[in-house]
Amino acid sequence: MNQRKDAPIGVFDSGVGGLTVAREIMRNLPHERIVYFGDTARVPYGSKSKETVIRYSRQIVRFLQTQNVKAIVVACNTASALALETIREEIDIPIIGVVKPGAKVAALTTRNKKIGLIGTRATVKSCLYKTIIQKEDPQIQVIGQACPLFVPLVEEGWLKDPVTIEIAKRYLEPLLCQDIDTLILGCTHYPLLRSMLKTLVGEQVTLVNPAYETAKELERLLKREHLEHEGEEEEEFPYRFFVSDEEEHFQEFANSILPYDVKMTKQINIEEY
Repeated sequence: MNQRKDAPIGVFDSGVGGLTVAREIMRNLPHERIVYFGDTARVPYGSKSKETVIRYSRQIVRFLQTQNVKAIVVACNTASALALETIREEIDIPIIGVVKPGAKVAALTTRNKKIGLIGTRATVKSCLYKTIIQKEDPQIQVIGQACPLFVPLVEEGWLKDPVTIEIAKRYLEPLLCQDIDTLILGCTHYPLLRSMLKTLVGEQVTLVNPAYETAKELERLLKREHLEHEGEEEEEFPYRFFVSDEEEHFQEFANSILPYDVKMTKQINIEEY
């Protein structure tokens, strides 16, 4: 059991967006080790079929199992919506996604029972956020808005660019017209746009960041399973990063947002798994 406690957490995403989840895990669970995989060769997942997302997710989980992880976080809204339940039935490692933690907090946050959701087309179309929220309260209305341009804009680093602001205004207008009081950032890239989005929606709308809520859910899971790292010894390289393509671009992006200096990123052929 001690060896399992010392094992790392596996975190995966379709690309760099899941680093916002890794960042929250680093902040909230500082003793935990992380193995991160970003599927940068096959990003984005939001425009892929359910079958394809499940196949990609299976390959990544097989890779993470070779790293002897003790738990897995699906740090991708699309994979959480389309593949998580299938994968959960196939492995004996605890696994959580980013949808349920964010959905539950949003249901508790709304005052007027009108919640906006922004995400990829696949996440919005899956209606998983809506299903979880309406299990908490059937009277809550969930209004989804796909925002496919946000991911490339974030990866380009245009977080406060006038172009990004103009596009965000267009995406948010239909939601604000329906008087939402809560907005779920339903893609792991979107927390990087948080300050800009907050300015556009105003003080009357509460933003829900599923990345933070997922880190807190992971903390509860590890306690429940008695898997928390005791954190007694310092480790020189507690975080390891793997990608399927463009390791230099990934590392540059990671170093711009993580509270940790990423010294090395390794590229692997994920199709082998």
